[in-house]
Amino acid sequence: MKNKLKKFRYLLFIPLAGLIILFSATTDNYFEISKNLDIFATLFKELNIYYVDETNPGDLIKTSIDAMLEKLDPYTNYIAESDIEDYRFMTTGQYGGIGALIRKKDNYVMIAEPYENFPAQKAGLIAGDVILEINGKTAKDKSTSEMSKILKGQPGTEVKLLIKREDEPNPLEKTLIREEVKISDVPYFGIVKDSIGYIKLTSFTETASKEVKNALESLKENNSMKSLVLDLRGNGGGLLREAVNIVDLFVEKGQVVVSTKGKITEWDRSHVALNSPVDTKIPLTVLIDGNSASASEIVAGALQDLDRAVIIGNKSYGKGLVQQTRNLSYNAKLKVTVAKYYTPSGRCIQKLDYSHRSKDGVVSAIPDSLIAAFKTKGGRVVYDGEGITPDLHVEELRASQISQTLLNKMLLFDFASVYRKKHPAIPPAKDFRLTEEDYKELITFLDGKDYVYTTRSEKMLEDLEKVARKEKYLDDVQKEYEALKTKLHRNKNEDLKKFKDEIKEILESEIVSRYYYQKGRVENYLSYDPDLKKAIEVLSDEKLMASVFDKSFVAKKIKNEEEEELKKDSKPANPNAEDEENLDEN
Repeated sequence: MKNKLKKFRYLLFIPLAGLIILFSATTDNYFEISKNLDIFATLFKELNIYYVDETNPGDLIKTSIDAMLEKLDPYTNYIAESDIEDYRFMTTGQYGGIGALIRKKDNYVMIAEPYENFPAQKAGLIAGDVILEINGKTAKDKSTSEMSKILKGQPGTEVKLLIKREDEPNPLEKTLIREEVKISDVPYFGIVKDSIGYIKLTSFTETASKEVKNALESLKENNSMKSLVLDLRGNGGGLLREAVNIVDLFVEKGQVVVSTKGKITEWDRSHVALNSPVDTKIPLTVLIDGNSASASEIVAGALQDLDRAVIIGNKSYGKGLVQQTRNLSYNAKLKVTVAKYYTPSGRCIQKLDYSHRSKDGVVSAIPDSLIAAFKTKGGRVVYDGEGITPDLHVEELRASQISQTLLNKMLLFDFASVYRKKHPAIPPAKDFRLTEEDYKELITFLDGKDYVYTTRSEKMLEDLEKVARKEKYLDDVQKEYEALKTKLHRNKNEDLKKFKDEIKEILESEIVSRYYYQKGRVENYLSYDPDLKKAIEVLSDEKLMASVFDKSFVAKKIKNEEEEELKKDSKPANPNAEDEENLDEN
């Protein structure tokens, strides 16, 4: 009995000790917060009273807040009252304004692309129009962010622009009435081949799942779609609930889509499919790339883990963090990372570890030694800590140096504007192609224009020269070096011929946007799209699609291929060697 009481007292001591430690830690934490806030307040007061020059308290506070949050992750941000409109646009896709993309050119901001059926387009603004004045005040030397704030405003209000248009002798006056602008999450959907449907999703605002559902039902009812490509490339994400609702369209009701875990239990929750699906059987592929992030990765990761879709393209961005917006004083907000999310298999695909930085503040990727394996519903192996790895990889095409230079210097943009003036109409976006004569006109247009560039090979050769000179080897190989330098020196006209197909592809997209806007850009590119071609190949071949999901199918296929190879080989097979080969492959 005595031993039991002693044991009881010992067991009682454990939770009490835990409570004391917890209370002590909490008290210490509150004391640290109170102490440092007091230090900051007194420092700020003394600084503003005694600093030799006049200070701007608002700027100082904003700088200190931004510097503090920079120590955490890039998704935890302070949103001042003046920036609330931009924040609203990120979550709703809506804002009051003229409806146009703008970009800087020399000392002014110009219209890069008006949105179809919104004030800029209705008023006759076209890509390339330079804004000289806005509401009677000069627009010279204003940044795109400054101009954006001026152009946005309450729907129904008026904004007057004075613009300069190429080949027009005098500036043009345009009066626009701002509207509520809503950017569509689904800029394009349609049938790409036979009965294969395609939906392009560019963001996850609060209407994303509704737009995808409408597109899906329209393709099924009006076009007899039998399989689908969902394109999430370049989609940086948005609202988590919209990602869940989109997965909901393709999986059974009640299925766990994503789970979140945070520091406080409020964020330890599972998000399940709540609505009746539209189609749980339709063959599905999802396209992703390095710019598919956050909500895009939730959709791709869930459909991959549930063996519901074949993921095609390139590895995604790797953002496995969830943010929530908290209200602050004076209508400001804090967007703060509150949790990590986990796909149905249990993996978190967060790539960078912001909790561990080097002494100089550099953030590293999760090391390979900590990458863990998980299994999909059907038993396939997938990994955490590195984004979503596609089931079928398609080589990512890198734009040539000349294409990048022509884009950056806006020479293709300018030529597209010239082309638009010469051609009042063009064929439908999906059918439009530049002729050889058109390309010759481009070469003539570029003649005398400044687009000097250095290729990667030339840059590496320059680095080699520096090292060879430093190590005193350059004199010994000077002749060979000069010969190689001469060979590598790019003749711009040669590159215009060598990369003609690539340049034409980019230019066609730019020209099409002058007639058919964003929807036309998407539609035109699909005919070239290597990822889409792979998706069509998979959806057109039941065995190929099955091979991605069915491990036994893959094993059988490999075994058959090996047996065929062995038959070709006259030398008797070594069973042990075959086992070793299989082990290496697995």
